[in-house]
Amino acid sequence: MTLKLSVIGCGYLGATHAACMSSLGFEVVGIDTDQSKVDLLQSGRLPFYEPGLDTLLAAEMKTGRLSFTIDFSAVADADVHFICVGTPQSKDGLAADLTYVKSSVAAIAPHLKDGSLVVGKSTVPVGYTEKVQQKFNTKNIIFSPEFLTERTAKLDMLTQSRIVIGGNAQHTEKILELFKARFGQKHYVLTDSTTAEFIKYMANTFLAVKVSVVNEFYRMSEALGADWDKALEGFVSDPRIGNSHTQVPGHDGKLGFGGTCFPKDINALITMGKELGVDMNTLEAALKTNLEVRPEQDWKYLVGRAITPTPTPHQK
Repeated sequence: MTLKLSVIGCGYLGATHAACMSSLGFEVVGIDTDQSKVDLLQSGRLPFYEPGLDTLLAAEMKTGRLSFTIDFSAVADADVHFICVGTPQSKDGLAADLTYVKSSVAAIAPHLKDGSLVVGKSTVPVGYTEKVQQKFNTKNIIFSPEFLTERTAKLDMLTQSRIVIGGNAQHTEKILELFKARFGQKHYVLTDSTTAEFIKYMANTFLAVKVSVVNEFYRMSEALGADWDKALEGFVSDPRIGNSHTQVPGHDGKLGFGGTCFPKDINALITMGKELGVDMNTLEAALKTNLEVRPEQDWKYLVGRAITPTPTPHQK
């Protein structure tokens, strides 16, 4: 029997996850509170640009395996629920805002059938999944981070280099079986939810640091009058370094890192470090460099994805 999946939150991550899982043969229902977004997806169109995903979405809608709705009761017969909502940087500080995650869990809780599993995909503070387990007195909530990159999200999702699954061993094994049935023999990392959450932050913040370091190299190359293209070629030819996240300027024609993930995640991990009494000197230096080369801080305009919207008077 084919498992039925639900995807909560149909933004960049959720829509990608839903379409790709459908293409792997699962029956998938995507849930979102935005009627206009749901209408667009239900018609086979994306509310954002992502190469190749639009074609995949349109094809999957024709199969009958994929659907979208604002009705949370539609998750009732799903076996596995993926939480894919945004966790933007809070306007009141540097930590992640969990408003969307909390409301999503609360919305599906009354409709969960016995034995179903909830899988967090949204980036959350380290230790959060365990707190949710304690709140609901259940072990059927696990965490499995996504590692998608804009412009290659479809490819990243369908050809994942590693899949991390964190939580209670009994339940992580079930998700492992689900993934293995479709992805085959990938590099699977089974661990506890806290470690899985930390792995996500480690990956994103390390890559952010790499971007900042290469930007500093670029600025020095300009000052020296060196041939940057040749310098970069010689640098990334070392297999220990690799050429990912070394394009300066970036794909958007700007220096440094922007987008919806790196700025909020590096701020969140620095904040966590302070709370734990751990100095995150390297991350703080990388953030300083990024603010120097990208002073416009354009990620702040990605409201709802990179930073929490300012509440209207009736919401306060």
